Parts: sequence; structure tokens; C-alpha cells
Amino acid sequence: MKKTLAILAALFCIAAAPDPADMLKDPAQEARARSIFHQVRCVVCQNESIDDSEAELAHDLRQLIRSQVAAGKSDAQIQSFLVSKYGDFILLKPRFNAMTAVIWVVPFAIVLTGVTLLIMRRRRTLDPTAELSAEEQARLKSLTDPPEI
Repeated sequence: MKKTLAILAALFCIAAAPDPADMLKDPAQEARARSIFHQVRCVVCQNESIDDSEAELAHDLRQLIRSQVAAGKSDAQIQSFLVSKYGDFILLKPRFNAMTAVIWVVPFAIVLTGVTLLIMRRRRTLDPTAELSAEEQARLKSLTDPPEI
């Protein structure tokens, strides 16, 4: 039974492996291309890298990246090319620029505003110097004094 499971697992791994005909001849270039694949979003699947996606467009993007790696382009040049074609959305981790600044800054601003409001409210409610009004003092006295029989 264990041998059968091991054989099935090996077959699934082989089936999931990339097509050897698509891979670059130089292992260093292929490794570099695969590291780029992990940074590029599949525009069909949208929440997967092109390395994980089985979509036809992801396959085409992998081939495009491999051809650019083979041509000697740098990672930054390849990413810039992809961004020029598909926009910042193509990157799984978008770069910080004027367009993405709002996405990066707004969550921190919301948290900072919330913490500031909590601190201000706490200071206001715990102010030990606050005096009771005459009405509040009378009410407190009626609550704390024992009733006369």
C-alpha cells in the first residue's frame, strides 16, 4: 500500500512539473526566471503567481519572461516591461509610488487615528481633577448616606 501511494505521489509531482521543453537550458537562468515567476500575478487567476497558475496566459507570460532572461535583461527591466504592458496590478507586491501610496498609507493612518481617539477619550474620562457639579454632589450624597429610620 505504501509503495502504491509513493508511486502515485511521484506521478502527481511529475504531472505538476513544468514542461522540460519550456525550460531554459542554463539552470541559473531558469532559476532566475522562476524567482521572477513568483513575483508576477496571473491576471486570469488574480491571486496566484504565474508559477502556480495553469492558465494559458500564465504560460505565455512564463515564456515571455524566459525569453527576456535568455536575452540578458535584468529583473528590473523585465518587471518594468510587464508593468508597462499590464500596469502595477501584474506585480504581487506593487512598488511604492504615487498611485499606490494611498493603498500603503491609508491602513496605517486609520490605525493611528483610532489609537489617537482612544487615548484622547481615555484621558477625558479619567481626568482626576474634574469637579462634580452641585447636582452630582447631591446625588452622590443621597446614594452614599444611610437612610434615616
